[in-house]
Formats: sequence, C-alpha cells, structure tokens
Amino acid sequence: MRPSLLDPLFAPAASLPGIGRKTADLLARIVPGDAEGREVRVLDLLFVAPTAIIDRRSRPGVARAAEGAIVTLELRVDRHQPPPPGKANMPYRVFACDDTGEIALTFFNAHRASLEKRLPVGADVLVSGRMEWFNGRPTMVHPDHIVPIAEAANLPDVEPVYPGTAGLSPKVLRRAIVAALARLPPLPEWASAERLETQNFPSIADALFRLHHPRDALDADPLSAAWRRLAYDEFLAGQIALALVRKRFRRAQGVARHGDGRLRALLRAALPYTLTGAQARAVAEIAADLEKPERMLRLLQGDVGSGKTVVALFAAAQAAESGAQTAFLAPTEILARQHFATLEPLARKAGLDIAILTAREKGKDRERILAGLADGSIALAVGTHALLQEHVGFRDLGLAVVDEQHRFGVHQRLALAAKGDAPDLLVMTATPIPRTLVLSAFGDMDVSRLTEKPAGRKPIRTVTMPFERLGELVRHVAGAVERGEKAFWICPLVEESEETDERLVAAEERHDALARLIPGAVGLVHGRMKGVEKDAAMEAFRTGDTRVLVATTVVEVGVDVPDATIMVIENAERFGLAQLHQLRGRVGRGDAGGSCVLLYHGPLGETAQRRLEVLRETEDGFLIAEEDLKLRGEGELLGTRQSGIPGFMLARFDSHGDLLALARADAREMLDGAASLTGSQGEAVRTLLYVFGRDDAVRLLSAG
Repeated sequence: MRPSLLDPLFAPAASLPGIGRKTADLLARIVPGDAEGREVRVLDLLFVAPTAIIDRRSRPGVARAAEGAIVTLELRVDRHQPPPPGKANMPYRVFACDDTGEIALTFFNAHRASLEKRLPVGADVLVSGRMEWFNGRPTMVHPDHIVPIAEAANLPDVEPVYPGTAGLSPKVLRRAIVAALARLPPLPEWASAERLETQNFPSIADALFRLHHPRDALDADPLSAAWRRLAYDEFLAGQIALALVRKRFRRAQGVARHGDGRLRALLRAALPYTLTGAQARAVAEIAADLEKPERMLRLLQGDVGSGKTVVALFAAAQAAESGAQTAFLAPTEILARQHFATLEPLARKAGLDIAILTAREKGKDRERILAGLADGSIALAVGTHALLQEHVGFRDLGLAVVDEQHRFGVHQRLALAAKGDAPDLLVMTATPIPRTLVLSAFGDMDVSRLTEKPAGRKPIRTVTMPFERLGELVRHVAGAVERGEKAFWICPLVEESEETDERLVAAEERHDALARLIPGAVGLVHGRMKGVEKDAAMEAFRTGDTRVLVATTVVEVGVDVPDATIMVIENAERFGLAQLHQLRGRVGRGDAGGSCVLLYHGPLGETAQRRLEVLRETEDGFLIAEEDLKLRGEGELLGTRQSGIPGFMLARFDSHGDLLALARADAREMLDGAASLTGSQGEAVRTLLYVFGRDDAVRLLSAG
C-alpha cells in the first residue's frame, strides 16, 4: 500500500489551481520519466529540473543598463502612448523613468485597459526584463515582471528556467511547479545521518525547495548539494529495488544443471563456424553458473552481430541435458521471429525441440505448442510477452533468457521466473553499456562481454552526407540495386505531424518517392503495421523480392538480412549515438561488407556533429557507449527515449556518478539490517520507492 501521506502528490496535476485538462496534457511532454499513457501527477512536476536561471538582482538604473542584459528597474510611470486608431499592428508604449533617465516599455497586441490597470500613470513600479536600445533610446519589450513597489517581495531575485513545449507558457509551468511544491508533505528521512553529514546533504524538502527557488546559479547546477541529494535518492531507490529483486531471485535454492555435454557437442558440430574467443569464454562462464546450486543471474553484453543468440543456445542445450526447458523472451514479435529463424535449424540439428509462441499462434497450432511446453517435449520456447500469460505452463522451466531486458519491467521478469522452480536467468543486450550504467540498470549481475566480431566480418564504411546531396545518394542506391545489392533506408517518423519539424520526412513519403525512382524494388515496414504485414515486408526483403526496405526504427534490434550492404539513416542528427550504432549493425553481416550513410540537415550543433564524427571514427560499441555517456549529460542512458532505455529523472552520470557506489553500499546495508524493512525505516524506504517510481519493488519487501 502506498503511504497515505503521499496521496496529495499522487493526485492529478489537473487538480492544481489554474491547471486544466489541456495544460495537463502539455505538461506530459516535459515531465521526466515516462508519463505516456497515464495522467501527469503533482509528484511529476517536482522533478522538472531547471535548465538555467535568470538573475534579476542587477539594478543599474535606466541609463547604466547594458544592451541585452536582464535588469530590474524601479520606475515611475509617466504616460501611455497607445497606437493610433486603425494601426493595431503598431506597438503600445508606456514611458517611465528613474533618476538616471527615461525608458519605453513596449507591448505588441496589447489591451489598453489591462496596461492602464497594471501601469497607472504616477505609480511606482518594479519592472524586470531584457534591456534593449533602439535608435539610441532605452526600451524593454514585454517585461517579464511588473509589480507595484509595495509588492516588491513578490518579484523573484533569481528565477529558474524550465524546459518548454509549444503552447505551454513559462509562467503557467512555473505556477504549476510552485503549487506542486506547496503540496509536499513532511517526508520521513530515509538517508542515514552519516550520509547526510559527509555529503552535506539538505533534507529532501529543502533540496526540492532550493531546486525550484534557487538563491543563485549554483542551486540550479547539477553539482549543487540540493541536486546531488536528489540524485542520490534516485540512485538509492533504484539500488534498493534491484537488490530486492535479486534477493527474491536468489532466495529460492537453485538447481545444479550439469548435463552430460551430448547436446552441446552436437550443437558445436552443427555450427558452420568456430566460436570466437569471447563467445567461448561466455559459454564457459554460463556453463559454470548453471552447474552451481545457486541461481544464475548473468548479463550477456554483446555488440551488434557478436553472436549472443548462439551463446544462449549453448545454455539452453545444457539445461536440456539436465532435463529442463528454456524460455527465450524477446520484446517484439519481429525480434522473436528473427531469433527463432536463427535458432531453429541449429537446435534441430542438435536434437532440441524448439517452438515459437507469440500472439499470432492460434488454434490447433497454439494448442500443440502449449501441450508440448506442459509435457516437456518442447525444450526451447521462443516468444514475446505471450510466454508470460497465466495459461502458459512448463513442465520444468530451468532457464529464462531475456533479450533486451530494458524493455521489460521488474514484474515481467518475476512473472517469467515464477513459471518454473527457481529457474536460472540470462539477460542479453545488444546495447553496449558502460560499467557505471550496468551497475545502475542491472545491479549486481555477473557480466559476460562479447567484444569480438565473428571471423570474416568486414568493417562498415561510414560517411556523412548533407541532405542537399539526396539526389546523388538515390542514384547510388539505385545503381547498387541494379548490381544485386540490398539497402535499408531508415526514417524517424511514420507520417507528418504538426508537432514535428517539417523536414522530418515520413517513411511512407520516402517509400513512395523511392518506389517511383526504383520501381518494383522498394518495400516498407513501420511500427503501426500489423505483425503479418511486417513479416511479409521483411520476408520480401530477405528473399530479394524487394531490394530496398524503407523502415522506421523497428529494424533497430535483431533484424538479420546478411546480404544487406547499405544503410541510409535519414535525419541522422536526430538519433542517439547508440541507436545509430545499432542501426548501422544491421548491414555488412555477409561476405560483401557494407556501408552506412548518415544523411543530415545542417547546420549541425556541436553535440550532433561530435555524434556523427564518433560513428565515422569507430565501430567499437563499448567505446561508442562511453562517448555517448560523455555527450549525454542529462541522465538518459545511451541515447534518446527512442532507444528504449529509460533515463533517470534527475540523476546524471557525468555529475553524480560518484554517488552510485554510495547508494549501492547504503542499499545493501539497509537490506542486510532488516530484509523486510519493518517499522519506521521500512516506512521511510517504502516512501522513497514510491516517490522515485520504483514501487514495483515494494511488494517484494515483505518477501525478504
């Protein structure tokens, strides 16, 4: 149960004064974390961090105010000068002065009555805004603040600047955040007194207050004590949640799965190639884990094309040798079917019965698969979330393999683990993750890394190209198609939207344009198509019925077309670095090598330019991951939200990486002291987990 004291924070943001349904929908675009599909809450607004501050303490007087400076002036209103009748497009000016000179306060599309009320002639007022000089005369266009001298205390000396979105005024957002802050109840202290003292941390309430009511630029800096306190709390919540999942996972005694090596020997003989050194090491590490009586909890990190799926198949073979079954869970149907296509011929040769189960398997086919899982005749089941449904049962699930696990929540991992009697867990990711992020996202998992590419894999030539050379690029792709080559053409959107830059070309439009220039050879696949349509488009591309596949990022992970040689990524400057690397890895998987064209719209910003340079310079996914971490200081893990890896709300690895180790140690100490976290400390930790969105783990507290 959520602590009742948090109820005011979990109320909808629309319940705040002046925030209606329309404004609440706009707030969903800027609150951190994932607000998609749910109402924005009061709590969400507390974590909208300032991007900068405006210092309004400078009061130089009219004559001494510098061009472009933000200043606050104490003025007496002299006279109003409305635009002439019929000239509504001309500005409304209010002239005011101080001891040093006169200034024109300038307003466009102004309401006369409103200005006469706010700036009555003869009144003394405080005005704050950006100073401009026009024809040698001082002016201030649309001042940010106008308050009577008697209400000077209402004008902020230092004002936070928040991220914006079209249709949401900064004043409305600021008012909503201040109103949310007013609803903050007295929270119990979850951090130890020692941690508060050694890090000079304020209380959680003080930290939030200083973040949103900064006294100077330092308070809005990620390195400030207030911001670091909040980052520590976010890390702590994450580490406690991970530790609880791990504790629950480890609590059940595992099964030592030795196996006799017979199936693995058949599998090795069936392979058309020799395992790389890194694959062989990973197979040995996993085999050793499976032979232990403790449950395995291992992360297998492998760059694009490094051969993770085959490593997982060796683990499944060992599980089958000991009489157990394996479930292989993929986040999308395309990826599940891709894995099945890779695994099926090898598994059959090794004598492993394999089946695929997604939402698409129906009728007698589905009944046959469910019966095979229940009686144990199917040794390896590949599937999507369909494997997690209650009516899907295994005779003896010994190993769960979860691919791209960041797409699955804690409860889904537990649901899969609950299908068997303490099954071992192998988590795989094709996204190279720096060590720091492994600790934050996966906790204390044992890690195997596949750092080598399969023998014979040629480098991918990567070039950047401005959009102005599109015609030349299309001719190059058409020529390659005539030579029998295949090309991916990636677009970031499916169709135009009013809210996106008009230069972002929709996949459907690009498909139509290319189909006219390369008739009969262009296919299309995107996320809004039905599964059957996607599969048909992918199959046509695989078999060569089409030779150019226009796609959105549904092809990012796992799609394997070995003879595809060209990858065009349109609007490459809009993608995260890790995602660009993932997409590039879809080509050059056969003997012919490959090339990747990063098509961009200039001028490029500094970060976008560096991102594209990194892609040109290296194919080392782990190096790219480290560079991505440097380029993205905003706490997003490896790329934008498009990449599917969730970001933190306030914690940033470049500014707060040192706090992660402290949070891990503190989480371990808290749980070692009392696994169920009862009493006042238990209540404080429950509150922490709810505040930072880790409440999935709360139900694990009582389980120890």
